[in-house]
Amino acid sequence: MSAIIALIAQALHIALMLAAAPLLIGLIRRVKSRLLGRTGPSPLQPYRDLQRLLRKQPVLAGNASWLFAAAPAVSFAATLCAAALVPSFALGMTTAPLSDLIVIAGLLTLSRVVLALAGMDIGTAFGGIGASREMTFAVFAEPALLLVIFTLALLAGSTNLDAIATLLREGSLGLRVSLGLSMVAVVTIAIAENGRIPVDNPATHLELTMVHEAMVLEYSARHLALIEYGVALRLLLWLTLIGTVFVPFGMGDAAGFPPLWITGALAWAAKVGVLAVGLAVFESSIAKMRVFRVPEFLGIALLLGLLAVIFLFVSQGFA
Repeated sequence: MSAIIALIAQALHIALMLAAAPLLIGLIRRVKSRLLGRTGPSPLQPYRDLQRLLRKQPVLAGNASWLFAAAPAVSFAATLCAAALVPSFALGMTTAPLSDLIVIAGLLTLSRVVLALAGMDIGTAFGGIGASREMTFAVFAEPALLLVIFTLALLAGSTNLDAIATLLREGSLGLRVSLGLSMVAVVTIAIAENGRIPVDNPATHLELTMVHEAMVLEYSARHLALIEYGVALRLLLWLTLIGTVFVPFGMGDAAGFPPLWITGALAWAAKVGVLAVGLAVFESSIAKMRVFRVPEFLGIALLLGLLAVIFLFVSQGFA
């Protein structure tokens, strides 16, 4: 019986992530517009944009291969699989044994690599520029993420996200400098992974500044809808991951009393909402940096991840 309840919780989690992803983008856009003194679009506008794109007929370049046509679906599927492994309102769901941080990082890397290959597939200058910049940023972001995973694994004795969140929810580890450094590093990585300001500006199409938009500039209709949906889902995944690892309070148990899931869902919505508003305020108060400064920005995350590992080793050595 508990296995069936956990499976129902898993299905609800996936449905919740899919339903809330466009709303998250709409909320961030609305808050940024209000901060700039404008009314801004409705938070539901991303749903209308996706519906409009799905009604259109896609146009493909004459020299596009099967990879170009399949990349949006593969990228979205990889992101959805990763989102299914990051718990939102409850722990112990069906995919909990597979919810490994290394697996999640690998799925997100697969999503990025597929789009980078598709950007270079038809040989346009924009696609090549965007793919080159995307993979260059990944060279700095992925080692920093691995250091954070290593720190969490040393603390919890496992890279399983459910096990880490359960241990942190119990509060047995207390407040640690390594956790604080890891949190700042993860926030920095999340900004870069999602192409947000100051690393990239998702609202621009300027040749000298765009990164992600350059890779997908040749897509249209349902292909572009899948890519935009995947971008929203990836951002929600990262915000959920930050809340699950560093603020795991309020989460229930998937095999427990189902009505308690409502409390977990409300806590998850509050955490994601606070992070989304914080992201909007941060983006409205800072300018986009030059492309050549991004490695320095990600170098901070790499340094913080390394310091987190060092401080953890030192503290365990004295314990």
